[in-house]
Amino acid sequence: MHILFLTDNFPPEVNAPASRTYEHCLEWVKKGHKVTIITCAPNFPEGKLFEGYKHKLYQTEKMDGIDVIRVWSYITANEGIMKRTLDYLSFMFMAIPASFSVRKVDIVIGTSPQFFTVCGAYAVSKLKRKPFVFELRDLWPESIKAVGVVSDSVLIRLFERLELFLYKKANTIVSVTNSFRRTLISRGVEEEKIQVVTNGVDLSRFCPKEKDIALVKKYNLEGKFVAGYIGTHGMAHALNTLLQAAEILKTNDDGDRFRIILLGSGAEKSKLKKIAEEKKLDNVIFIDTVPKSEVARYWSLLDVSIIHLRKTKLFETVIPSKLFECMGMGIPVLHGVYGESAEIVEKENVGVVFEPENPKDLCSKLIDIESNSEIYNIYRENAVSSAKIYDRKELADKMLKILEGYIEQ
Repeated sequence: MHILFLTDNFPPEVNAPASRTYEHCLEWVKKGHKVTIITCAPNFPEGKLFEGYKHKLYQTEKMDGIDVIRVWSYITANEGIMKRTLDYLSFMFMAIPASFSVRKVDIVIGTSPQFFTVCGAYAVSKLKRKPFVFELRDLWPESIKAVGVVSDSVLIRLFERLELFLYKKANTIVSVTNSFRRTLISRGVEEEKIQVVTNGVDLSRFCPKEKDIALVKKYNLEGKFVAGYIGTHGMAHALNTLLQAAEILKTNDDGDRFRIILLGSGAEKSKLKKIAEEKKLDNVIFIDTVPKSEVARYWSLLDVSIIHLRKTKLFETVIPSKLFECMGMGIPVLHGVYGESAEIVEKENVGVVFEPENPKDLCSKLIDIESNSEIYNIYRENAVSSAKIYDRKELADKMLKILEGYIEQ
């Protein structure tokens, strides 16, 4: 089977869509299938071209057996709705003609969060007269409304109509959460064509490790209980809550034993650094995005991982992919997200849930987990054993069976 996959994020970018797509495609190639990716030159999230790449109309490379076609797109930082929309649109319009060079395709996949990439995949599937699969990673444009980037408007309603059109035109929809599936069914999408393949973790890379001694020394973490957030610093993540928690910890008599790490990049990072500097939060450490090969070293620094999103109804339907990486590493979770992902944390007993955007509750749960070594060790053991359920190899195989089944039909 020849799979043509359109995605605007792909390694060496290290965000969740890039990792999921790469790890799934790698497994499909290992099973003897041909995979071609159409993507853009790597630049997420800072809008800066990665070293070793050129901003060309069309370039190709081979990555671990995967054929990768990179097309020109309007490059901008992950901030500002108009510029990002230009980014998305430019990739869509460049990806469609790029597909002409890809021969003998059996199926076309387009992945969200934003659906302009999926629009491109639908157009390519019609041109090639091949089945179209919508991989649903986010309910867009609902998600940009949820973070307050835009309000309801004529344009947003047009986007929502386009979104529903794509759902209905897709031959198969692969959703990353059961909540998304229920939402689509309530909006009239056929239940039979919606499958769920959650995010997962590459257990060959994310597994229990001793703390990296060199990094512990570099960041002066000896004897500290380290809580950390690793990922995009965007509006959706409301990371000022972590800074408020750090401020509360500083007022405690024993607060100096805690450190909070914020690793990653995003639209809000400069603002967060400025706030931390103004409030003299020397218990907060900012680290820039690191290469994919280095991420596990930095995970090893954490005694507990903080996962956080804004307190909004929409985010109760998402499952942050970093949850599974925490589990693979055996790191207990402080989970500031309600809904389906919180149910996983509680069901697998891998950490505790705190109220989103409530720094006092975060501090209370952090102190509790640090002071109770027996519970802490139970969380660690449960995380490692539960991670096997979300092994990326198994999930990639599950999605492959969905694709193969549709082709057979």
